[in-house]
Amino acid sequence: MFYESDWKFKVSKKEILTIEDIEFLVNSFYGKVREDEILSPIFNDKIGNRWPEHLEKMYSFWQTVLLQENTYHGRPFAPHAKLLIDDKHFNRWLKLFYTVIDENFIGDKAQEAKWRANKMAEMFHHKINYLRNNSF
Repeated sequence: MFYESDWKFKVSKKEILTIEDIEFLVNSFYGKVREDEILSPIFNDKIGNRWPEHLEKMYSFWQTVLLQENTYHGRPFAPHAKLLIDDKHFNRWLKLFYTVIDENFIGDKAQEAKWRANKMAEMFHHKINYLRNNSF
């Protein structure tokens, strides 16, 4: 006789190799963001009903960054410059991003995604603080 506790469900992790992988990463991550008690108010207020456009932009961004397919054309910092965000927001953003990567992906691109997300968070945080403290 089999009991439910006898079954071990294993979710297979995969490498980030295609645009479909990028879309899964972005959709999974922003699904968590949209439900997060700390981040959802910031993102939902800024993005409003433009989530499909935002997700498309994020697909292009990560496709360019991770797959070296030059599909993103923009300035990623500008939309974030005036947001009222601080350490707790950046830490939560990274935690959710790392969680999605660790739950679903393996390999060099997965590690690169985490490294790049961390560097982006550091840069954005630094620039936002600079702008706040050096009003002209």
